[in-house]
Amino acid sequence: MSDIITAIILGIVEGITEFLPVSSTGHLILANEFFTFADPVFAAMFDIVIQSGAILSVILYFRHRLLPVGAPDHRDRVLTLWKATIVGVIPALVLGAAFGDTIEEHLFNPFVVAGSLFVGGIVILIVERRTPSNRIAGACPELVERAEDIPLKIALFIGIIQCLAMVPGVSRSAATIIGAMLLGTSRLAAAEFSFFLAIPTLLAATAYSLLKHSALVSGDQAVALAVGFVVSFITAYAVIALFMRWISTRTFAPFGWYRIALAAAVVAYFSL
Repeated sequence: MSDIITAIILGIVEGITEFLPVSSTGHLILANEFFTFADPVFAAMFDIVIQSGAILSVILYFRHRLLPVGAPDHRDRVLTLWKATIVGVIPALVLGAAFGDTIEEHLFNPFVVAGSLFVGGIVILIVERRTPSNRIAGACPELVERAEDIPLKIALFIGIIQCLAMVPGVSRSAATIIGAMLLGTSRLAAAEFSFFLAIPTLLAATAYSLLKHSALVSGDQAVALAVGFVVSFITAYAVIALFMRWISTRTFAPFGWYRIALAAAVVAYFSL
């Protein structure tokens, strides 16, 4: 299979799964069992770099919420959001730099993905059965309805919970959304903050991967990266629009059941 077709397939997988609570890394690890590049170093870099296409879709979709222009009260809310986002990304930057390579070396395999998918699915189902008033002790005293209103302390705790997603299959989106809900945010605020927190988190991962491996990329590989980036961007933008409409009226329970079913399928397939 040509590298371009592989890039398109993996770009679609990344775009669909990056912001849903199902683990894009886990899905890419599984997809790489069937569609991958001949150079394993490039394959690993590709999976990280195409995340920036999904991030561009977030920036474009939420551009009015992210740019500090316009009325003074809007600028203040945007700056407050960025402060919370920066605070929330610090734990991932620190722990990622310290343990990222070790985790990638030892945990990036289908069975770890399956276990993480299963446990995460159970957690989603349990959390969705609670009432909004059941929050972790010491968290927000009142339900936070929008991402801009998340306190810095809660943003830091969400950032710490996000680090669980360093284990493939956990899902950065699931960790941040479920963590935020348990800490006292609404489903909408949790999803929004997960999107915003992804911007510096995934851009940092992309920049690190490019600095580490860009000198080794050939011309054909650069084309494959560009194709994967564009496909990831287009797919992710459509998914964000659909996801935001979904969470306005529905719960995350279907994603929990999906994770459990996929975990069972992965174990069954790779045990044969």
